[in-house]
Amino acid sequence: MERTFLAIKPDGVQRALVGEIIRRFETKGFTLVALKFMSVSKELAEAHYGVHRSRPFFAGLVEFITSGPVVAMVWEGEGVIAAARKMIGATNPLTAEPGTIRGDFGVNIGRNIIHGSDAPETAKTEVALWFKPEELVSWEPQIKPWLHE
Repeated sequence: MERTFLAIKPDGVQRALVGEIIRRFETKGFTLVALKFMSVSKELAEAHYGVHRSRPFFAGLVEFITSGPVVAMVWEGEGVIAAARKMIGATNPLTAEPGTIRGDFGVNIGRNIIHGSDAPETAKTEVALWFKPEELVSWEPQIKPWLHE
């Protein structure tokens, strides 16, 4: 079963969108296997955004993600990475489709509510960066037979 990493960023937390975002993934039929409400250290932020280290916006990314609490999550399900990216919407909320999280709630590219892994390799790396193996809960929801053949 595929897993992905999602993080509701400080703007999503401050705007009280945590419950709505979690509801969307639960309603879709994905399984929550890890959840943390946390402050992000500068070290974790720099590791998470490491691929952007040489970019001019790197410092701003680190500053923003450490500016307030985030909700870090791991979700599981068939095709969860691609489906989550679709549900999240385009990085720039101004071009994100209505019905997506960013399309419905995002204001601008610097305040785009949520992060989601973009590929299986990234998901694996991000899950390991944000969660210890013992923090991941393997379980099978009773509704699973009603969702999958």
